[in-house]
Amino acid sequence: MQLTDWRDVEPQKQAAKAMRFIGVWAASSLALITPALSADVSELPEQLQQKVETARQACADFEDGAFHLEWEAVDRIDLDGDLSRDWVLNERGFSCSTAASLYCGTGGCMSHFLVEDVLQSLLNQGWGLADLGPNRILLSDVHGSQCGGINPTPCVTASTWDSDEKQWRTTAAEWE
Repeated sequence: MQLTDWRDVEPQKQAAKAMRFIGVWAASSLALITPALSADVSELPEQLQQKVETARQACADFEDGAFHLEWEAVDRIDLDGDLSRDWVLNERGFSCSTAASLYCGTGGCMSHFLVEDVLQSLLNQGWGLADLGPNRILLSDVHGSQCGGINPTPCVTASTWDSDEKQWRTTAAEWE
């Protein structure tokens, strides 16, 4: 007969409980960071549905291609700092079976930003957000020609949403 050392059982139970907690936490965290939707566009605002339909039609018109909306195509994120999630439709998440570069090129891909029912689009090679003082800043990696160079020239824009005028504000820096 083997006796159990009860001092060893309690740490094992605590470790198992911690692992279950970590598993539940990891699963719920992944659910929170998953992009808004994939191929179902019915949940998109009308303005973005129109962008998807235009892309779908362009694909169909090019050798009868099949359009697909990838997971990374739609983001729900607070763009203007008002604590409500806005919409971003990224054409980098569009694909067409008959055209590899129908939606993106050397300049990047279009991203459509919907804030307060105002839709504005920007050709970019990637974007992110930062907070600077009271402002939420949209940082975009853009084509080098916007900085007086060529495609590989590093070039970034910084824009902030003006809720009074309902437009993005940005400037070209005047470096000395």
